[in-house]
Amino acid sequence: MKKRRKHVNYDGADARALKNGNVCRAMVGGDTRFDSVEQASVFFARELDFVKTKTYDVEYPEMTALALFPVTSEVPEGAETFTYYSYDKTGMARIINNYATDLPRADVKGKPVTGYVKSVGDSYGYSVQEMRASRMAGKALDVRKGESARYAMDYAVNKIAWAGDRDNGLVGILSEDNDIPKYVLSTVTVGGKEYTEFRYKNADQILDDINGMQKYVSQITKNVEKPDTLVLPSHVYIDLATRRIPDTETTVLKFIMEHAPYLKEVREANELQADSTDINPTGSAVAFLFTNDERKLSLEIPMHFYQYPLQEKGLEIEIPCEQRVAGMVIYYPLSALIAEGV
Repeated sequence: MKKRRKHVNYDGADARALKNGNVCRAMVGGDTRFDSVEQASVFFARELDFVKTKTYDVEYPEMTALALFPVTSEVPEGAETFTYYSYDKTGMARIINNYATDLPRADVKGKPVTGYVKSVGDSYGYSVQEMRASRMAGKALDVRKGESARYAMDYAVNKIAWAGDRDNGLVGILSEDNDIPKYVLSTVTVGGKEYTEFRYKNADQILDDINGMQKYVSQITKNVEKPDTLVLPSHVYIDLATRRIPDTETTVLKFIMEHAPYLKEVREANELQADSTDINPTGSAVAFLFTNDERKLSLEIPMHFYQYPLQEKGLEIEIPCEQRVAGMVIYYPLSALIAEGV
């Protein structure tokens, strides 16, 4: 059995809080074998520092928004609101003579948008008995409590990134008021019924849909925007990645990547599935096409996950956690596209 390496670092604020409280005083002497409050406070401060360090290291593969979209921290963490401009390129050039003074103006039209910054918080803690048992058994404090707090925080931020939060004025990719245009997929007839879902379509029909999405963006932006990343529901992605074109060794996904202009990457997101009702409000499977560039859109997190010094409450210690989030900042809505019913 692998033994955990001794953790020697500790947070001075945690150590002082433990030393000045009653929890460690109650553990001096007896079976816990602490000779002084100082010794007890440093011991548990080290244990908590280990928990906090492991919590910061947690990976979140399910939280696709944190991995898919550019993450920025341009807004100060103390801000309550911020203003950005949602842009649309305008104007055109033309042939001029040598002494022309009426040059056509190419410009960028922007409308101011006010965004809001909100705090997301939770906490975790340990009872006196859990701390006492940890010392007696020679086991570390349960790291899973801290990891659970981190997971809950990341889940909340991920949900905001996708669905927004109307009550708090936070915008998400699937929010109704984010100005991202929608595309209507083609239909195919199977058994007398019409379907838009990719599972009923062959490789050419799916490619026509994806290229149709690209053409639509090109049309409404005069070929200025060229989205490069397509995000599909997980089950749709798996289908395309494993379904072979008849009489070939080529998958539908590979075929699409070879014949879809501008498309650099196809990703999956379980949040876009129809049954992800807590995040996807559309009621159907959704495809999301966008330009993966923080100048176009980004997930704004003014303050990342932070764990405060412990607080002693009765017969337990509690570690408050906080994160500040502003949701999705969509500078160029026309650089993205949503297609329902995929």
